[in-house]
Amino acid sequence: MKHSYSSKSISILMLFLAMFSQITFAQDTDNYTLYKAIVIDKNSGNPLAYAGITVEGTNYSTVSNSDGEFAIKLLSSIEDAVISIQFIGYKGKSVHVRDLKNDKNKIELEPVTVELPEISVISKDAESLVQSMLEKKGINYGTQEEHLTAFYRESIRRNKTYVSLSEAVVDVYKQSYNSYKSDIVKIYKARKKTDYSKLDTLVFKLQGGPFNSLYLDLLKNPEMIFTDKMLDNYEFTFDRSTRIGKRLIYVVDFKQKKYVEEPLYFGKLYIDAQSLALKTATFKLNLANKEAASRMFIVKKPYNADAYPIETNYRIDFLEKDNKWYYGYSRIELGLRVNWKKKLLNTSFYSTIEMAVTDKDKSDYNKETMSKDRIRPTIVITDEVSGFADPDFWGEFNVIEPEKPIEAAIRKIQKQLINK
Repeated sequence: MKHSYSSKSISILMLFLAMFSQITFAQDTDNYTLYKAIVIDKNSGNPLAYAGITVEGTNYSTVSNSDGEFAIKLLSSIEDAVISIQFIGYKGKSVHVRDLKNDKNKIELEPVTVELPEISVISKDAESLVQSMLEKKGINYGTQEEHLTAFYRESIRRNKTYVSLSEAVVDVYKQSYNSYKSDIVKIYKARKKTDYSKLDTLVFKLQGGPFNSLYLDLLKNPEMIFTDKMLDNYEFTFDRSTRIGKRLIYVVDFKQKKYVEEPLYFGKLYIDAQSLALKTATFKLNLANKEAASRMFIVKKPYNADAYPIETNYRIDFLEKDNKWYYGYSRIELGLRVNWKKKLLNTSFYSTIEMAVTDKDKSDYNKETMSKDRIRPTIVITDEVSGFADPDFWGEFNVIEPEKPIEAAIRKIQKQLINK
């Protein structure tokens, strides 16, 4: 049984990019104060990855990294600011900026558990709940264009060695969830470090960049997984409910039905019980059929090599403000293995693509200018942006705090390129 529509959408996911920016940003970094912290489980002390960080009363936000760490920059004049930390399955916490040091802050969240309510209270079945979630997108999500400022990062490593790192501040002109128009993206500032000598005879590149991240918006792009036709290919079941802060969250597991041959997805949907809005989705691609899966990702490869995915992880988080939900953060982790014909050894490449919204306001842009400056979905960011030649620029922008291996990789690549 073939489902070519799904296959098409997946290939777009990992192979397209775009970004953009038209707003003028201030560059007076002296007016900003940087705060760094780690978010941990109060009981176990384990770091909480991808916790949502927002500044109450503003549109500023960021996210903790895979080590639970985050960095946020605030105007020094905002002395009474309150930072809110939210994580699924935990009580939320608010922290006054005046109580924070500039570095090495530790924020503990307390876990909570809740039993699944009677199914009849929710709906007849889990699939009906998912259908209600999709039907209510015009109520729960924006019906007007919005301007989002976001921080974007992509990295590529060969086995355990990082070979390419790219970062960008981008403007995203998010189209209405009731519209079929595609989101528009433009780069404001970008930088990269690449050391292709670590790639041997094979150069691994990513198309897509920030568009990869935006395509994970399952409400704006339901064709990724959940069109009306695609719903019939999945089984939906209820998992134990949880909470984020005081909000009850329904958890729905989904996986492709046994008779479906084409690789589809499996994972979890976290649905807000009050609004039936999608709060978070985490999922993977079924890689049992390696040949079919490889056709979804590989655009071009050497004739004497076979390549196929060995790892696919996806995450999308939405933020809520004034009873409306909007795209907040997404992360893609992709692993590919290359087998060379007539060679015993193979090579593995791993890429991480993530983007976090750091500010938002109503959309106001010149369409004529945007038509000229917007980035096309086929762009390869490492081929387009310049190097790390403007380090002072990044001082005031809220960024995704780098994982330690990435920080070390940047220093190592910089040193290697200087010595060449």
